[in-house]
Order: sequence, then structure tokens, then C-alpha cells
Amino acid sequence: MLAGELILSFVPDAEQRTWRTITRGKHQLVRDRVRLQNQLEALLEEARIKLSSVISDLLGVSGRRILEALSQGETDPIKLAELGDDRLQCSQQELADALDGSPEPIHRELLKLYLERLQLLDEQIGKLDQLIATALKKYQDAVIRVAQTPGFGVDSAQQLVAETGVDAESFPSAGQFTSWAGTCPETEESAEQNHSSRSPKGNRFVRRILTQAAQAAVKKKGSHFQSVFQRLLPRLGYKGAIWAIANRLGRLVWKILHDGITYVEQGAETNPKAKKRRAQKLAQALRKLGYKVSLTPINAEPVTEGPG
Repeated sequence: MLAGELILSFVPDAEQRTWRTITRGKHQLVRDRVRLQNQLEALLEEARIKLSSVISDLLGVSGRRILEALSQGETDPIKLAELGDDRLQCSQQELADALDGSPEPIHRELLKLYLERLQLLDEQIGKLDQLIATALKKYQDAVIRVAQTPGFGVDSAQQLVAETGVDAESFPSAGQFTSWAGTCPETEESAEQNHSSRSPKGNRFVRRILTQAAQAAVKKKGSHFQSVFQRLLPRLGYKGAIWAIANRLGRLVWKILHDGITYVEQGAETNPKAKKRRAQKLAQALRKLGYKVSLTPINAEPVTEGPG
């Protein structure tokens, strides 16, 4: 301790611990919702109803209407198919064929219970969305700057700010931040050879957010991260390349929070209409949660990632 070799653990203040409680609670509810959707699909398969094969979103508007009718006792596949929206990619006949099953009374009762639980989960997730938005409203600038980064959205930006803090002041450098998050590869050298490059365990919540953001960022056409991913893919493979992108995103997010700057795309120019739609969609999601957002063009120097 006297030599300064002991590093204190990052212990957030009471306000940030409250943010973490809300965002982590919401994440658990989202996982429960995914598990419930899997149970719904298994129940339909047992009843020989192949609804998921013709509808991309089982719990979308059309899917919910059909499931509600099934739970109320409707078994005629023609009448059930008429509840589907006209915008569905399948025809009425294909939908009717998928709904031509043999549900038993016990299937309908279980389906009714699943739908009631689904409604409760959606209500609780919505309440937690409003709670975290209200708690972070005075720090909305940090949330918006992170949400503008490729791969991130409003929800993931709020989760990241809740985990790291508004300005990431507890981490003096990007390397220390990624090491704490667990995306920075370690160095285990002996006789000038590195025997292990495995990343530390780190903060599992931040690791999850950065990994999911990396998988989304590499799919954005014309983005800097997509070009880096394509360059790393032959050498590192998919998993290793995604992990490298997650590490770069972690360094970038640290710089955005710590230095208070805004991300500017460095990759090839994308379609202006697509960029406008992305900005409008992000602004709409922020306004829905109560943030004040105005769209203005940014003329700034590109943000550099730094080493690594």
C-alpha cells in the first residue's frame, strides 16, 4: 500500500448504484420475456401450430391478436388467419395452413397464462424505462452522445452510463477502462513469448453491452467499424474480430464520456437519407422517454480511437 501498488476497486456513489439497480432489473425482465417467448413457441409446436414459421415476430401486433383468439377458444384456422395484418409477408392461405393445428383445452389455458404474464412483463419493463429515463434526464447529453455511436441505441446507452458513470472519471485512461470492462486482452509473457491473450473477467454487464454493440456496429453499412471488422475477420475469425471491435468501442465510449466529445463517422459516406432516418429514429426514441432532442448538423473533426 505504501508503494502505491494497490488499486482501489471502483465503487460507484449512491445515485449511480440506483441507476444500476434499475437497468440491471430491466435486463433481467427482458431475459424473462425472451424465455417466455421460447415457452410460447414450444407450446404452439406441441399443439402443432407453426405460427413462427410464417410470422417473423411472434409477439408482434398480428401474432398477439392470433394468440389472444387462440386462448379464447377460437380454433378455425381461416378465422385466425383473418386476424393477420395485410403487411405480413405470407399469404392468408399460408397463415391458415400454419394455424391448422390440434390445440387441447390445456394448451389454451397455458397460453392464456403465458399471455397474462407477458402483459405484466411489458408493463414492468415500460415502468423501468421511464424510471431510468427520469433518473438520467439531467445527464441526457451523455446518453445522447453514447447513443449516437454505431452499435448503440438509447437503451444500451443508458445501461452503459449507469454502469460506468456520466464522465467515466474513475478511469484515467481508455486502457484502464477496457481492462475493468474485461475487453482488453491480457499479456502473459515468458522468454519474450506471450502465452495467453485471454481477457480478464471484468464487469459482465459492460462486457455484454459492448459485445452486443459490436455485433450491431459491424452490420452498419459504410461504417468505420464494419471496415475494421472485415479486415480483422480473416486473421482472427468471427469471434476474435467481434471481440476486437468490442475493445475498440470500449475505448471510444471512454473518450466520449471522459472528454465530453461527440462521435463523427470516419468510414465511407453512407446514404444521406439513411443517416437522416437513423437520426430521426433515435430522436423519436429519446423523446418517447422524456428527453429533449433537437436535430442539428454537426461539423466537427472526426473522433480518433487512440491506440489499440
